[in-house]
Amino acid sequence: MGRYSEPLAIVFTDFAGVTPDDRVLDVGCGPGALTSHLSTLVGPSQVSAVDPSSPFVAAVTERCPDVEVHQATAEELPFADAIFDKALAELVVHFMRDPVGGIREMARVTSPGGTVAACVWDGPTGALGPFWDAVHDIDPSAPDESGLAGAREGHLAELFVAAGLVDVERAPISVTVVHSTFEDWWEPYTLGVGPAGDYVARLDRAGQVDLAQAARERLGNGPINLTATAWAARGSVD
Repeated sequence: MGRYSEPLAIVFTDFAGVTPDDRVLDVGCGPGALTSHLSTLVGPSQVSAVDPSSPFVAAVTERCPDVEVHQATAEELPFADAIFDKALAELVVHFMRDPVGGIREMARVTSPGGTVAACVWDGPTGALGPFWDAVHDIDPSAPDESGLAGAREGHLAELFVAAGLVDVERAPISVTVVHSTFEDWWEPYTLGVGPAGDYVARLDRAGQVDLAQAARERLGNGPINLTATAWAARGSVD
């Protein structure tokens, strides 16, 4: 998702209203796409990041050596109350074991009047939409990611309200990415990462070939221009 999450970070931080004076937390930082952009915006000493994955913590520590990084979940943030101006979660809420609890924790560590913001790919039109469209050409009953937390219109904002945030606003945000060839688009799905990668990994070789062909028939050989839409929400800490 790096090729999507890096440009999305630019759009997302603008939606969240990050300013150069902010002290910011990146929740579920992954390998550091948002962390890196935040470091550019506010300076690395003003950024903290957490992720439950030790390989991701190691990767973002190497990528952003001057950022404070912890291995932790959104539901148990290792910070005192009210120490950040903004807490952001890019493409993370749908993977939280307790989305409302995770957002509530983000609010706890954010100062009164501060902002909590998150974004999640839209199920049908997000970055993974074309993959699941191809899957459903072959296996119409296959479960996709459209039912995950925040992946349908309005749900992310509902989670924010349930977590106690006020003045909640929501909007779609989009990025366009060009894949030079079909193989450039397809190869990441063969790496076994995330629900889509898990689906491919469970297929036998013939099944993988059939799925790749179904996707190629939809997308062509390349270049492939894909616009991916995410639902974003922001709210204030009371």
